[in-house]
Amino acid sequence: MNQPLNFVKIAMIALIVGAVALFSREILAFCGFYVARAETNLFNKASRVVLVRNENRTVLTMANDYQGELKDFAIVIPVPVVLEREQIHVTEPALLDHLDAYSAPRLVEYFDADPCRRVYYDDVRRTDVPTEEGTGGGADESNSLGVTVEARYTVGEYDILILSATESSGLESWLRQNGYRIPSGAGPVLASYLRQNLKFFVARVNLEEQSATGYTYLRPLQIAYESPRFMLPIRLGTVNANGPQELFVFALTQNGRVETTNYRTVRLPSGSELPAYIKNDFGRFYRAMFERQVERENMRAVFLEYAWDMRWCDPCAADPLSSTQLQELGVFWLNDGGGSAPPVFLTRLHLRYTASSFPDDLAFQETSDRTNFQGRYVIRHAYTGSSRCEAYDQYVRSLGPRRDAEAATLANLTGWPMSEIREHMGPMQTPAPTEPWWRRLWR
Repeated sequence: MNQPLNFVKIAMIALIVGAVALFSREILAFCGFYVARAETNLFNKASRVVLVRNENRTVLTMANDYQGELKDFAIVIPVPVVLEREQIHVTEPALLDHLDAYSAPRLVEYFDADPCRRVYYDDVRRTDVPTEEGTGGGADESNSLGVTVEARYTVGEYDILILSATESSGLESWLRQNGYRIPSGAGPVLASYLRQNLKFFVARVNLEEQSATGYTYLRPLQIAYESPRFMLPIRLGTVNANGPQELFVFALTQNGRVETTNYRTVRLPSGSELPAYIKNDFGRFYRAMFERQVERENMRAVFLEYAWDMRWCDPCAADPLSSTQLQELGVFWLNDGGGSAPPVFLTRLHLRYTASSFPDDLAFQETSDRTNFQGRYVIRHAYTGSSRCEAYDQYVRSLGPRRDAEAATLANLTGWPMSEIREHMGPMQTPAPTEPWWRRLWR
């Protein structure tokens, strides 16, 4: 028998069920520059799943977070039906990287205008600026363990089996006998899925096919199926997990935002103004802020990081995905005509979980809410030019309280000590108002 294969999770789950910087088009309403983004690689043990959902049809893309010898890679994923060969696909991780970059929480940068000209800008702003929110078949095999191989395929670099079973102990024994190393504690979870009449998608790397592809990494697996249940099983992925796991779910739907129905869906704090030094430390800030929110929710909430119509963005941390890229991810309702903008709404959800904090699989629903939301954080630089007017004097007096508010906001979001924040901010430097040079010419 070959060396046993580790039973590892894919995409932060271990099963699946029927389940730059650009100027904003709202130049005056959002005249900032995108300067940094909080992508999934900021977090350890971070897995990504793309769920394309419309009516009862689902396309699931799983990016594995496995690290180790490819010969030791194996996964077991519950699925609602016996999948045919054409329902299984492999794709490129660059697609998920692009989706991640496009939807990542971002830091934007403003530069204060001359306060003596503010009246002009305020008048323009009130005119016509739109608001952000308006807009197989193998032969059957039976044995005394009650396990049946319903189908077997080779897809890309993966050898895939579709199994059915009558009891979990028989399934565990069959997997062990066939070289899969099943972690202790998997039995009860497997049994719960068998009671739901689920099948099991089992994949391992075909080393010859892997070598022929020329890839040095494992490509994401995709499966397409029909089921009335819009869900993502995560319980099996906690059996052999070493500590809390990070999960990012990118849901692509036709009508509106996706939310969980059996856990709270919470919007992350957004729009906060932060000290300017965060520009060079945004990753550390975002990790600390997210951890603070997880603690406040006792690790029992799913956080909304992004919700937006994919036909545009404001600001764009990366270009929206093309129709070709969306189709590759499984957006099956796109038509081929005319280059019109695709009717696709993206929801980005982020959770940190353990077996105790998330004892049930994730259940979702698509809502009709198309309100745009993004995790967005702002740094604002003071005006440093020469001015002389009453508004300028008022502006200078406002900088101290604004600075205090930025420090307090950062402390509240991260839990960092105020003394540390003040030290990084350094002393406030406010230029003294100067008289314009041309006023001296004709005195």
